[in-house]
Amino acid sequence: MNKPLQTLLLFIGLLAALLPQSLSAAPALDRENTIYLDLPAGRVVIQLLPNIAPRHVARIKELTRKGFYNGLSFHRVIPGFMAQTGDPQGDGSGGSGQQLKAEFSREPHIRGTVAMARASDPDSGDSQFFICFAPAQFLNGKYTVWGHVVSGMEFVDNVTPGSEYNNGAVANPTRIVRMRVAADVKP
Repeated sequence: MNKPLQTLLLFIGLLAALLPQSLSAAPALDRENTIYLDLPAGRVVIQLLPNIAPRHVARIKELTRKGFYNGLSFHRVIPGFMAQTGDPQGDGSGGSGQQLKAEFSREPHIRGTVAMARASDPDSGDSQFFICFAPAQFLNGKYTVWGHVVSGMEFVDNVTPGSEYNNGAVANPTRIVRMRVAADVKP
């Protein structure tokens, strides 16, 4: 056998040995740190980041398990920027009544980032959160990132957009059908 053919066969053999690893399914999500956010259009799966924002993740899971988010609206939606929910008042003025100390990190605000909404006080995050439609680097280090959408972002893209003249306020908002911790859902 000639040298170029031998080299090619060796290369193909090495590639074949590596191929099954690279084509294997993604590792299973940690169900205790995964949220199912069901919208009218479909399911959004959010991977929680307890290593980055442990207090926020614990609070989100606590509220989720109480059914707090079920039926709440995406009250503020700015196309190309973000969709915000988590306010029982439906206008951005409410919350659960328990503010959290900020857990800022180097985690970037990119498409699918889930972060806590807050007022001007960095430690005023409560129950409201937003999902980024696109990168928003100007938010980096200023808002607590506690999760990332790992599937279903197309359903977030379809929430009813807000008014460009009223800071994204939504007249007829999309509502959360149900939000659950994946570990609490039978597979």
